[in-house]
Amino acid sequence: VIAKYEAAVVALEEMLTLKRYSWRTIKSYKNTLRQFIMYYNQTKPSQITRKQINSYILKLIQDKHITESYQNQIACSIKIFYCEVVNQAEKVEGLVQAKKPQKIPQVLTDSEVTRLLKCVENLKHRCILMLIYSAGLRLGELTKLRLTDIQADEHRIFVRDGKGKKDRCTILAGKTETLLRSYLACYRPVHWLFEGADGGAYSDRSVQAIFTKAKERSKINPLATVHTLRHSFATHLLEKGVDLRYIQELLGHESSKTTEIYTHITKKS
Repeated sequence: VIAKYEAAVVALEEMLTLKRYSWRTIKSYKNTLRQFIMYYNQTKPSQITRKQINSYILKLIQDKHITESYQNQIACSIKIFYCEVVNQAEKVEGLVQAKKPQKIPQVLTDSEVTRLLKCVENLKHRCILMLIYSAGLRLGELTKLRLTDIQADEHRIFVRDGKGKKDRCTILAGKTETLLRSYLACYRPVHWLFEGADGGAYSDRSVQAIFTKAKERSKINPLATVHTLRHSFATHLLEKGVDLRYIQELLGHESSKTTEIYTHITKKS
C-alpha cells in the first residue's frame, strides 16, 4: 500500500543510504515510517505534532502489544526522519526509548551441539552449522563469507562487514578446517564459500531451514535458533577459562557489557 506522502519515505531512504546504513536497517526503517505516515494519512508529515507521535506509539503498545525493541525501531526511524530529513529536531527531542528487558540467551550444552551436528548427514549442511558454532558467527556473516575469507594458514576466518559495519577475525577450529577441506573438494564453490542453486550467496532462510530440521531430528532444546549456536560458542569458551576480552574480540562486540551477559550463564561464574 502506497502512503499519501510516500515522498517522505523515499527521502528517508535517500538519507539512510547517504549515511551508509545497511539495506536491512533501511528496509525496516522505511516500513516503520510508512506505517506511521499512513496512520496520519491526511496530515502532511512535517505538520504531525509531538503529541501525535506519542499517541501513535502508545496505541501500538496498548493494541498491538509491540516488543520493546520494535518500539525503539519505530522511535529511531521517526527520530531520523524529523532530525535529518525535515529539520524538525525539536519535535523528537527526548523521544522515549523503551527499557529493554535483560534476557539471558538460550544456550546449548556441549552434548546438545554434538548431537545436533551428528544428525546432519549432508556435508555442506554440517559444514555450515559447524562453522557458525565453532567461529561464533552471526547468520548474515556466514552467508556473506567468500572463499578468500578463509585464512587456513593462520587458522582464522576474516569476517567482512559484520554488525555495525565492522570487520574482524575469528578462529578457524581444527575439526572445522578438516571438514571444510572435504566440502571444498566435493562442492568446488567459485566465489562465495557457500553458494545457492543459482551460484549466488546461500540464503539466510536456507540456513534456518537446515538448523530447524537438525534441531527436530536431534531433539535438542526446541527454543534454540541459529543464533543460539553463537551464544553457545561464547559460553563454552568462557567455561573453558578463555578471557572475556578475547571472546569480545571474536564476537565483534563493541562494548564489553554485551559480552558480560554470558557470565550469567556459565557454571564457572
